[in-house]
Amino acid sequence: MRLFELSMADGDNVGPVHQAVLATNPLDCSLSDADSGGRRLMRMVFSEGDGQKALDAISTMLEHQDDWRLVVLPVEASLPKQAEEDPEVKKQHRMVALREEIYQDIEAGTKLDRDFLILTALSTIVVVFGLAADNVAAVIGAMVIAPLLGPILAFALGSALGDFELMTKASRTALSGLFLGMAISVVIGLVFDVNLGSTELTSRTIVGLDSTALALASGAAAALSIVAGLPSTLVGVMVAVALLPPAASTGLFAGSGDFPLAARAGLLLMINIVSVNLAALLVFFFKGVRPRTWLERRSAKRSVLINAAVWAVLIVALTLVAVYLTVPGVPEVPGVPRP
Repeated sequence: MRLFELSMADGDNVGPVHQAVLATNPLDCSLSDADSGGRRLMRMVFSEGDGQKALDAISTMLEHQDDWRLVVLPVEASLPKQAEEDPEVKKQHRMVALREEIYQDIEAGTKLDRDFLILTALSTIVVVFGLAADNVAAVIGAMVIAPLLGPILAFALGSALGDFELMTKASRTALSGLFLGMAISVVIGLVFDVNLGSTELTSRTIVGLDSTALALASGAAAALSIVAGLPSTLVGVMVAVALLPPAASTGLFAGSGDFPLAARAGLLLMINIVSVNLAALLVFFFKGVRPRTWLERRSAKRSVLINAAVWAVLIVALTLVAVYLTVPGVPEVPGVPRP
């Protein structure tokens, strides 16, 4: 369940807003009398998965006014017990978070601040030495603190909504994080005599169809968890696994002077970035995460088509390059077995 609380000034628009909310069939709706300050409070309760129509109606009717505020709160429990819904009606209630909930959750991950840079730097240091030492536990631990899920999903959401400002912020944050990770890895490769033959490192230079499949699954799982309002911590680790180790491997091999292996790890990184973005974009689109107004929806549809086409072409091109590098007759890079 969700509880909506709408605070607004008393006036002629109160009645129409109230009627518009009732038309969306809330479980409960109450409207208070005006207080001493001339404000009215409307409380609405919706089933999980409902409420988007009411929120859109309120936003449309009050968007040109400044003296209103809508707050959405989760409901932990409710009495009396709600009657079981009709199975046919229940099928129509998709477990989808509100558009505004999704936006605020994801937009927070685009902040390029000191905490983001520190977490990226620390996770890179841990993952580099974990890869070189074949320490899987250290690699997984680095994924837990790597803050790469936010900007990646934010770019896909911006594409789905046609929000170019969000896409720009997400691109800036994601590229800054990846470049910082690679820069630190290059420095470590220059300063330390790390084991470049470790299994964990060389595995990041083997690129194939399974790499694309893993990245697509990671991106889809991350976006689906956000849309369904589920915790994204574990799928965030999946996305980090697809991004940070290849980036760190690229920098580490480059810093050590092994540029052929750095190029292979960089190819894996590019495939993963494109695959995660495409999968997340398609999940947002097919789950109905769209702008509120018709004009914004038309712009968003164009954005989805353009971005999906670009990502799809890049995936095909990069995957073909990866497959070409593993077919018989193509020279192998020393120390890297064929998958």
